[in-house]
Amino acid sequence: MNKTVKLQVLGLKDYKDTWDYQEELFKGTLDIKIKNRRENAQLETPNHFLMVEHPHVFTLGKSGNMENLLVDQKQLTEKGASFYKINRGGDITYHGPGQIVGYPILDLDNFFTDIHKYLRLLEEMVILTMAEYGLKGERSTGETGVWLDVGTPFARKICAMGVRASRWVTMHGFALNVNADLGYFDLMIPCGIKDKAVTSLNVELGKKEVPMEEVRKKLIFHFEALFEAKCI
Repeated sequence: MNKTVKLQVLGLKDYKDTWDYQEELFKGTLDIKIKNRRENAQLETPNHFLMVEHPHVFTLGKSGNMENLLVDQKQLTEKGASFYKINRGGDITYHGPGQIVGYPILDLDNFFTDIHKYLRLLEEMVILTMAEYGLKGERSTGETGVWLDVGTPFARKICAMGVRASRWVTMHGFALNVNADLGYFDLMIPCGIKDKAVTSLNVELGKKEVPMEEVRKKLIFHFEALFEAKCI
């Protein structure tokens, strides 16, 4: 089992370009797995982890409802935002500058074949990172992602998640608000959940800005520990 993960920090990159790149890596791994099965080959499958920021964009998952986007194309253009329907689970999500978006493209045959466990470990990675800043990140029953003050009127989401998997190969992932412009969340019903707010790490810490690279390093540290992986 290959537990080495190729980490790529892509900087600010267009959503569609990154999606196409994800699909390319995803297909490459699937092709190796198919070849291994058909030809009884023993080729090693790669693992990738893309970390990126996107220009303002809204994405709608396979089970999403268009009514959760509260603006039309003209208003999106005025806000400098784009929109895509995509092939992950979940409803509508926003990505933008100041947000760490992570796309692990892993062959779970190298780790464990359990999608539920995979999602819980991604959440745990964020929860442990939040703890380093003195924040209690939590899971909310029936809602993926990481939240603060679950079970109170002040419940708010700090990290959204939505994944796709085929033959135990994953794509898409998580979006952690670090220095995000929360005004963009007012243009949608986040994840289709009407009665809960969204927050960002800098807001919670009362800071203008939290160093993105610092947060990335913490996420990677916890990812490696939880998945018993080595990022290179």
